Order: sequence, then C-alpha cells, then structure tokens
Amino acid sequence: MIDSQRDVRRFVVRHGLRYDAATHTLDLVSEVGELAKLVLQATDYGQRGLDDDVPFSTELGDVFYSLLALAVALDVDAGDALDAALQKYESRLREHGGPGSA
Repeated sequence: MIDSQRDVRRFVVRHGLRYDAATHTLDLVSEVGELAKLVLQATDYGQRGLDDDVPFSTELGDVFYSLLALAVALDVDAGDALDAALQKYESRLREHGGPGSA
C-alpha cells in the first residue's frame, strides 16, 4: 500500500468520513468533473492552450484524495493496482504499438 493511501485511510477513519464504495465513487466522479470544468474554463472550451497559472494542483489533490478513499472503501491496494495497470499498458505498447486495448 502506498503511503498516500495509508494517510487517506487514517484521515477518513479519524474524521468519520468512511462511506460505502458507491458514495466514494460518486464523490470521485464529482471531483473529476470539477477538474474537467476547470480545464474547459482555462482553455475557453478548447479555443486556447492551458495557462500555467491555473490552480490544477488543488483540483488534482481532490481527485487523488477521492480516488484513494475509494480504494480504501474497496480494500484495494492502490500501489498494486497501479503496478498492474502499468504492466498492462507496457504489454499493449509492446504488442500493439499503443496504450489502448486492441
């Protein structure tokens, strides 16, 4: 388990923020939506490039927190899940020349 997931687990337990997986999933989707909205606004809905001064780290932090809280709720080791995903993409790149599924 990565340190960040341990930190989130301690945080949600300490503050009574442990919910079922469905609630954490909806929270994650909501946070990703907020990040997407920020990108849309920062690019004037794709009409210009991203500015360096847009506070993406705040929204990304919220997404990471929500994702790790979901991993805690599902009892999934986020580090192991990431390692498996990287191996999967490595295989796809080697076999198909791209990261997408064939």
